[in-house]
Amino acid sequence: MKTDIRTSLRWILFTSRKFSSVEKEGRSFVTTFLASLGICLGVMVLIVVLGVMNGFQMGFKDAIMEISSYHVRIHDVSEDDMVPLLDWCEQNKAVASSYPFMEAQGLFVGRFSRQRAALVRAVPLDVLSQDAGLCREIDIQSGLFDVSGNGIVLGSTLARQLSLRVGDEVTILAMSGSTDSSLFSQDRVFTVTGTFRCEYGDINSTYAFISMESGASSMGQNAPVTVGVKLSDSNADGIFIQRLNSQFPGVNAESWRSYNRTFFGALRVEKNMLMLLVFLIFVVVAINIYNGMKRMVFERREEIAVMSALGALKKEILSVFMMKGFLMGFTGAFFGVVLGLFVCINMKSVFALVSKLQYFFTVVVMNLISPQNTAFLSENPMYAIYASIPARIIPGEVLVVFLFGLLSALAAAALAGRDVLKLTVVEVLHDE
Repeated sequence: MKTDIRTSLRWILFTSRKFSSVEKEGRSFVTTFLASLGICLGVMVLIVVLGVMNGFQMGFKDAIMEISSYHVRIHDVSEDDMVPLLDWCEQNKAVASSYPFMEAQGLFVGRFSRQRAALVRAVPLDVLSQDAGLCREIDIQSGLFDVSGNGIVLGSTLARQLSLRVGDEVTILAMSGSTDSSLFSQDRVFTVTGTFRCEYGDINSTYAFISMESGASSMGQNAPVTVGVKLSDSNADGIFIQRLNSQFPGVNAESWRSYNRTFFGALRVEKNMLMLLVFLIFVVVAINIYNGMKRMVFERREEIAVMSALGALKKEILSVFMMKGFLMGFTGAFFGVVLGLFVCINMKSVFALVSKLQYFFTVVVMNLISPQNTAFLSENPMYAIYASIPARIIPGEVLVVFLFGLLSALAAAALAGRDVLKLTVVEVLHDE
């Protein structure tokens, strides 16, 4: 039985090579080449799009999860449970960091009476040494992350909107808090000790950090205290919350998934729609492969009839055409993956080259149409923005794209090769 299978495979490979060698001298070679090229370009484009989209979205996600939402937020912690809860988190191997914080909405008044609303978060003095994720995502633009005393650290966009620099004073005119603090006050004056930025622009324009001591005096002693928890694996939030609830039944834990459900859902829909549009490339390529294979079946009907007369089975003849589709799909998908990964690794250089080429051709066209306006041309700044986004490659997505490109060609070849099963020796000889 094994010998028969090996013999059948050798015959299929031999016949497929013979068909391919004959086609190199005919017009079918162009169809085959264009089909493989289409798969190659489709795979390359999809990998690049996914890499850029992953870098774009994960930059947002990392900034939101490490600065804004934490991996898990623990609310409604009583004073008696606070110390045991923090000790339990510290002893938990799944927890990377945990510390209490307070936050409230505030109306900031800067220089020249400029006003902006922002979120004020009170954190421990050594928060950067405790929270490696926060330290990694926050990029200090000027000054230091120093919230001791009446120090305050502002987002770079918020500081610019308020016309503030390091050393200037800012007043939080209105602040939400507990009942033992006033809503409006002129006494909440802080000194800007630093400004920061991150990948997510909304955080840069709406966040400010102060110390826990300043938070208690500004928001009130009875202001709610939340515990922010960072996990070694952010995807283990469900298991952590389950264990937390069994240990401390009175607390209310909120995962980063529910806290950012709307925003992360919008990012997922955007990515899925973009993938759907690019996948249409494979649909077009599969149709071209189907048409090309149908024509090849028609052109090879005499050979098919002869092979049938000599005892070749229909499924073996069909396997010859499926082998051709497999080789077309594999060749195109393989080189597409290689080119896609190359572009992702050299994203900055590729976008810089594309920007210069576009500028060059624009200048050439403008010199032909309106030479006097050439001096007003400049390179498209969007390419610099795209080049600054680090592409992130997920191996599972690359494998799915490769298999989709391969299977689209294989499925098209199988559908086109069904006509082989309908051919008979008598019909072919009658037509001839």
